[in-house]
This record gives sequence, C-alpha cells and structure tokens, in this order.
Amino acid sequence: MTLDELLAFAGRHPYLSLGLAGLTVAIIYTEVARLFRGYKALRPAELTGLINRDNALVVDLSSTNDFQKGHIAGSKSVQPSQFDPENKMLAAAKTLPVVVTCRTGQASASAAKRLKKAGFEQVYWLDGGVQAWQQADLPLVKGRG
Repeated sequence: MTLDELLAFAGRHPYLSLGLAGLTVAIIYTEVARLFRGYKALRPAELTGLINRDNALVVDLSSTNDFQKGHIAGSKSVQPSQFDPENKMLAAAKTLPVVVTCRTGQASASAAKRLKKAGFEQVYWLDGGVQAWQQADLPLVKGRG
C-alpha cells in the first residue's frame, strides 16, 4: 500500500479517517498518562508478592458492608469520604509500599494519586480491585479487619 492510496482512501472516507486519528490520539494520550501518573498498577499475584516480601500496607476503600463481606487479609478499611494521606495510620507508612484498593478498582485510582502527591514513595493500585482478587481465586477474609 502506498501513501497515495492511503490519501485517496482518506479522501473517500473522511469520517473513518477522523475516527482512526481520534482513536490513535486517545490511545497515545492514555499510555503516556499511565507512564507519568506516579503510581504503579498491580495484578493480584504481584500484590501477594509485595505483601509477603515487603510487608505492604493495603488500604481498602470499599464500603463497610462490602469490606465485611470479603477483603484481603491484613487490609485496613478506610471510607473514601474519610481518606486522608495525613491520617496517622498512613503517615507512618510513607516509606513503605502502600497499596490502595476498592471493590472494582475505580475509586482507588484517585486515592493512589493523592498519596503520591502527598509524598508517599511507593504507591500501588490493585487493578480491578477486590473483584480481580476474587477472580484470581485468592482468599478473602470476612468480617471486620
């Protein structure tokens, strides 16, 4: 395929060409933003290694009911409305790995960003949240943490 053929195609199909250009820009933007966000996404298997190897603090932002139905062993429950990087439980862990999670992984991404801005050195986010942990057939603890 030559450049002339591509330009001819773009001339015949302007909406398809604009759509392709828009999607390409969106993908590039997303990937560049991911590289510079300051915190790293973890899969469940990586989280188990981080907990076992580096004694990571796991902060669960799930609702109280969801947390009691099942959470990662050793995780601390913090309500999103009460999440504060200056909290004494969190402030003591500024140099330790801190992993933020929630039920689906959506709400915890913004909390990870806040921790990084507050000066935490090792901030992680469980991609997919507790649901990804469950789908990986890893155990959950029921009741209060």
